[in-house]
Amino acid sequence: MEAVAKLRNYPTSPRKMRLLADLIRGERVEKALALLEHSTKHPAVPMRKLVLSAIDNWKQKNEDGDEGLLVIKTIMVDGARVIKRMRPAPQGRGYRVRKRSNHVTVIVDTKATETKAQKNAAKKASKSAEAKENNTTNVSKENNQ
Repeated sequence: MEAVAKLRNYPTSPRKMRLLADLIRGERVEKALALLEHSTKHPAVPMRKLVLSAIDNWKQKNEDGDEGLLVIKTIMVDGARVIKRMRPAPQGRGYRVRKRSNHVTVIVDTKATETKAQKNAAKKASKSAEAKENNTTNVSKENNQ
């Protein structure tokens, strides 16, 4: 069973946060935490806290589950509010400074659950392929007779 954790209105541009999100997407949580702990990027600290929060949320739902099987299934970084400020510019003008922020959503799940979904999709695909084969073989047999 998956667990979700969200970080709202964090004052870093989404572009900078996505660099870290791409780094840990699909990784096991132990590896993701190690990557974030040793990262020199500024948003690594709140991202690490967010992953830890998602792990704790998963523990609340699955008390008997094995934490070692957890992977970061999905991580999304969306733009949030933009605070607009003015910076003095030459000849009495003002340049607009956009202070961006973002929302981050992390979904963790076990590898076993992920593989079950893949197996179900594979079964459906194989059944449809068999049905198509049966239809084509029946048609070819009718043509031969």
